[in-house]
Formats: sequence, structure tokens, C-alpha cells
Amino acid sequence: MPPVSASKAKREAKKAERDAKKAAEGKKPSRRMGKKKDTEELDDAAVAAKEIAKLKLQQDEHGLSDRVTTGVLASLETSRDIKLTSVSLLFHGKVLIQDSQLELNYGRRYGLLGENGCGKSTFLKALATREYPIPENIDIYLLDEPAEPSEYSALEYVVREAQNELKRLEDLVEKYIVEEGPECELLEPLYERMDSLDPDTFESRAAVILIGLGFNSKTILKKTKDMSGGWKMRVALAKALFVKPTLLLLDDPTAHLDLEACVWLEEYLKRFDRTLVLVSHSQDFLNGVCTNMLDMRAQKLTAYGGNYDSYWKTRSELETNQTKQYNKQQEEIQHIKKFIASAGTYANLVKQAKSRQKILDKMEADGLIQPVQADKVFSFRFPPVERLPPPVLAFDSISFSYDGNPENNLYENLDFGVDMDSRIALVGPNGVGKSTLLKIMTGELTPQSGRVSRHTHVKLGVYSQHSQDQLDLTKSALEFVRDKYPNISQDFQYWRGQLGRYGLTGEGQTVQMGTLSEGQRSRVVFALLALEQPNVLLLDEPTNGLDIPTIDSLAEAINEFNGGVVVVSHDFRLLDKIAKDIFVVENKTATRWNGSILEYKTKLAKNVVL
Repeated sequence: MPPVSASKAKREAKKAERDAKKAAEGKKPSRRMGKKKDTEELDDAAVAAKEIAKLKLQQDEHGLSDRVTTGVLASLETSRDIKLTSVSLLFHGKVLIQDSQLELNYGRRYGLLGENGCGKSTFLKALATREYPIPENIDIYLLDEPAEPSEYSALEYVVREAQNELKRLEDLVEKYIVEEGPECELLEPLYERMDSLDPDTFESRAAVILIGLGFNSKTILKKTKDMSGGWKMRVALAKALFVKPTLLLLDDPTAHLDLEACVWLEEYLKRFDRTLVLVSHSQDFLNGVCTNMLDMRAQKLTAYGGNYDSYWKTRSELETNQTKQYNKQQEEIQHIKKFIASAGTYANLVKQAKSRQKILDKMEADGLIQPVQADKVFSFRFPPVERLPPPVLAFDSISFSYDGNPENNLYENLDFGVDMDSRIALVGPNGVGKSTLLKIMTGELTPQSGRVSRHTHVKLGVYSQHSQDQLDLTKSALEFVRDKYPNISQDFQYWRGQLGRYGLTGEGQTVQMGTLSEGQRSRVVFALLALEQPNVLLLDEPTNGLDIPTIDSLAEAINEFNGGVVVVSHDFRLLDKIAKDIFVVENKTATRWNGSILEYKTKLAKNVVL
């Protein structure tokens, strides 16, 4: 490094002195110092973003997987079925699965069940990265990330990926012919895959899938770099469906879809003829798609035949029988122990007592029947609030467009109202303005014409698909809520109770939120929402990531809440439980649907084109 001249050192000293004087007077420092500070803040943000990315990828600081797996392949290397024994999975030292079997048969569609935080997404990642001994001839695709930002349109992106897949298959065929000869057993399934791709129909078939997932003649030509995260997820899903891998892993694929796209996807996946493993928290979706269920409970993988309803019926019957057998065995054990205790030193009973003790020892050696382990159930509640007389929130002939141009109006002359007894569901395809309507209610957006009236004491609580963005994933949930509301309490025990009410307990409160599942992070957001004590709840896709028992608990909480509720959701079961009024948002207005949400689903299913 060259020496610093005396004149330069003097200039730097004078500059620092001037900046210190300005800071003391409350003025801004020189531009150079401001730039340096901005750079440091950017560097800190970049470091935090990098740390969060590694947490999401489940990697340590060296880029190595945080997962530890074991498994033994018990099926043939050439088979399209997968059978693994001695399956285990550890994540950050926590046992998620131990000593289990996994059997995935070609042509079957499996629903993967388990409470939030049990490791479903972690398990799918381990399968996708072949941390288990899955034969190389089985190609795998995991949908858990959106399409990359690019200069390609949605249609070009999907077609390009299909072309890459065709090239990959052609290279594999060439490799096997050279290495194994033209009689290689692995060639036939590759030829079948190549024929099914059918390059001549790439564009038309890709367009059908994209339109089914909600794209139209304009958005299908939009570049992926200009899309929101939700639309990029749809592009990634379209790619997965179009390429049709031998093993398709879908992690909550309906999370970014509207009801119409959910119905289309359900109808499409019903016909999926490869192997599918699906994580979904929508009971009706699992019922419509799945032929088998895999349950991740008590650190075991348990297989069931049939859809979700069949699984629940079979599991209930098994647990009833297990409880009966457990109670009978416990009575027998108590009876034997009572006899041994009463035998004392009587010579004629000692021999019998020893014999009974042997029976007990053998029962324990063979393994005692365990009590049924019930699902964790917690009471999800919103605190009672002040009742307000109507009108609480009213729209009087409003019109709105984002650019102010009447030709691009999302709404025209809309009349709409919300009061303290409202249980309103907003349905309709993406892009028609459901979330926009919620933003007009909050005042985040202002209509070009018409009037929005809000009660002077109304307090709106908003849960949106982006609510989790407010969380600092490098902090624990306890640290985050305490730092966000230091004026309420600095006591960790107080915040433990607040988070526990919404189902985040134990270790989930103290680990970095980046290692939590989406459903666990949602519970933190709901806990924060309840602290605000709103008297009207605006919920935009509140079920994303939540497991089925938690969705049921949320439905109970909404039904018991004494304030108003407006919900946008793709979960038919939630809407069936809570919605008193259903409004279909389309044609620049919101129209009341005179029927049930399930009747609305039937209407959508009739319009599906595959």
C-alpha cells in the first residue's frame, strides 16, 4: 500500500472534524460518509439475506446439508417402484424419522401428512437431493421454489425446460447404449419418456397447463423477471406438470393459487400417472387427488391406503382397538402386580409369584402396547373486542384502477359493506382484485370515485400472504416478539405464554425462525395480530402452511370472534366452516353467490379443460 501524504492526511482530518461538527448540530454528514454508512447497512443486509437463504436451503455455513439420513434400497435398481428400509432423518440433531419403511409405487399418488414442524418439507428435500439411495434412472422434481427471474416469458420458460429435459433423456440414451449396449433394460422407460414429451406439441400443451393455472393471453407472454413470487411459483408448477418426472414432489402447491386454479390442479393431478408425493393442508384437495397417505407421526412413517377420509377412518379404528388392547393389558399388569405384592413370604404363593413375575418380564421384553398418541390440539382464540354499530365499513359506488385510467378499472360503482357480524368470503380468479379490495378497506389504496366510510373506532387487523415478510428469520420467535413490543413486556415467560396460545411451543420458540416451517411462522404472525386487538379481521390466504388441525382451530376462532371477518382463501373446507356470505369478484364488481362454497366448487370443476 503506498504511503499516505501529509497533505492528504490533513484533508481527511479536517473533513472528519467538519462531519463531527455537523453531527453535533443535527445536520447530515458529508456525502462520502453517508455513502459509507449506506454501504455498511447494505453489507449487513446482504449478510442477513445470505444467512436466511442458507436457513431456507437447510445448509450450514459451509454449504453442507443440515440433514442426516439413513436408508437401504430394498427394490431393484431398474424398478420404477421405490422401497427403502431403515429410513431415518435428523435435522439439526433433532430426530424426525427413525427406523421406518418407505414404499412409493409407480402410478400411485401419496399425501404426506403431519403437524407443522414435524419435518415434511425437510423429508421432501432429502428425497429430492437423493440423500436416500434412490436409483439414478428415477428422475425427481421437487416444487418448493419459484421460477428464476429471466428474460423468458412464462410460455418460453416452460417450453425451454421441456426441451432441456428432452436433451437430458437423449444424452442418457446415448450413454446407456455406449456403456451397456442396445439391450440395456434402462432404455425402454427412457424411450417411453421421450415419446410422452412429444416435442411437436410443446407450445400448445404448455399453454393449456399455464392457462389452467390462471394465466391468460397477456400474462402468459410476461417475462418471469417481471412477475411476483406467486406467479413465478405457478410457472415452476407448470414446468413440473409439463415435464412429468417419474417422481414428482409437491410441497403445498395450492398455496399461491386461487380457488379456480386449485380445482383445475386437482382435476389434473387426479390423472397423474407417475409417482406423486404431495404435501397439502387442504382436506378436500387430498381427498380428490390421493390414492395413498403417508403419516409422519411419533418419528415414524406410517402408510395407509385410500384418500384422506379413508386414512382418518382407518386410523380412528386402529386407535380405538389400540386403546382397548392397552387398557386390557394395563389391567392385566396391575392384577399381576397386585398378586405378587400380596404373596408376601407365604411358601405356597412364592412360587406362583415368581411365575407371574416371569410373565411380566416377558411382556416387557416383547414390548408393551403403547397408549395412543393424540394429535396436539390447542385453542386458537382472538380476544373479544368492542362492538361497533353499523355501518362499520361501507363502500358507496366506488371505482378503482391502479393507473387511474377508467378503461383499466378493477371495480366500477361497487357497493359493499362489512359489519361486526360479517363472515364474508371473497372468491374469484387471481388478478380480478380480491386482495385489492382488502387494501381499499384498509385505506392503503384510494378509489378514484365513490366513497369509503369507516367507523371512527374501527381497528382493522390484516393477515396477508406477505405477513411473514415482517419476521426477522435470524431471530428466535421469543426474541422477535419481545423486541417488537418492548413496551408490553421484557419477560420471556410472558411471551412464551402469548406464543403458546397459538400453538408455537417448546423448542419452536427458541430456535431461529428461519429453521421453522411456514406453518410455525404463521403462528407467530397470528400471535402478533391478536395483540393488536382488531375488531375487524381481513385475512388474505390465512391457511397457507397451516396443518389440518390448526385450520380447524382457526375456523373455530373465527366463528367465536365477536368482530367482523373478511376472508380470501383457496381452502374450501375453511370457507365451508365459516362463510355466511360468499361474494364472487369478477366483471369489475362483487356479486353475492346464492349457494354453498361446495356448490361453487362443483361449478368450477365443470368448466375445467385439460
